[in-house]
Amino acid sequence: MSSPHSPVLIPEWAEQSAILLAWPYAAGDFRPWLADVETTYARITLEVIRRENLIIACRNQAHRQHIENSLNSVGVFRQRIRYSCIPYNDVWVRDTAPLSIQTLHGCKFLDFRFNGWGGKYFHADDAMLAGNLYATGVIGTIPIASVDFVLEGGSVESDGLGTILTTTRCLLNPNRNPQYSREQIEHCLRTELGAARILWLEHGHAQGDDTDAHIDTLARFCSPDTIAYTACDCEDDPLYKEFQAMQKQLRSFHMISGQAYRLVPLPIPAPIYSEQGGRLPATYANFLILNEAVLVPIYNDPADGIALQRLSACFPDREIVAIDCVPLIRQYGSLHCMTMQFPAGVGVP
Repeated sequence: MSSPHSPVLIPEWAEQSAILLAWPYAAGDFRPWLADVETTYARITLEVIRRENLIIACRNQAHRQHIENSLNSVGVFRQRIRYSCIPYNDVWVRDTAPLSIQTLHGCKFLDFRFNGWGGKYFHADDAMLAGNLYATGVIGTIPIASVDFVLEGGSVESDGLGTILTTTRCLLNPNRNPQYSREQIEHCLRTELGAARILWLEHGHAQGDDTDAHIDTLARFCSPDTIAYTACDCEDDPLYKEFQAMQKQLRSFHMISGQAYRLVPLPIPAPIYSEQGGRLPATYANFLILNEAVLVPIYNDPADGIALQRLSACFPDREIVAIDCVPLIRQYGSLHCMTMQFPAGVGVP
């Protein structure tokens, strides 16, 4: 367990003050499906503001007015919504917003470097998103520190007690921090995120995933003793062997106490394909924990109901809310990828 004097990456189930999302725009990658994507964003907006504050990043004042008009037209009004006009290339703020750390002196933000998921995409504005968001004052004035290390929020999971769950396929990929050895990367996680130990998954990836196996598509802490994970039981699926190997490795993991984790398999939906014929990385592990609720991506698949039921058992004190994320997956991300939570105590003026 972490020392009481160590920082710790705040787990998602801790009480929250606000959720951040960046609204899609007409010139962005969601252009062909923008109406459907905005419908999904409006649904998420409604569910968030029922429980906590929402920060919406927008490109400019005209974009903000469009968003307000769109939300007003479906009965969603300004209460609990703050807008922040900042530049951004893409909407996946899970990987570009600051991470929230609890320290002996209170909360602070960490602004890690972002390099477009290993240089795959143009990212000049996204690399500045955390700093630009902070500069607006919309997330308060707690300290923020820049960290000269490439790390995306979707690549790490915290149990709040000093355990970080991640994947070798992402964090050890030479397209992130090629100058660092595994030992040096672990040192950074220990220093910056308070990792008393790191559980490395060496198997598993969602086909079509362009993040190099972010953990939030594969395995998620639901509590310090429970991990929900993507499972594949179909031997004909190209992902079968990798997910079976991942499951075996998860079964070998233990809590700091030595007890085995409670493991909850989430079925993988039937393949969804892009217009170009490639499989899209749809998984139910990309859920978002809110105050008093969990938003769960669904894909109009028979497995939706199974995933909702199993996650309900993981979160007995929270409402389980299904969100149609087929529009989001068209750009290779889902519900968790496009949101970031901020903990209680972080001011949202």
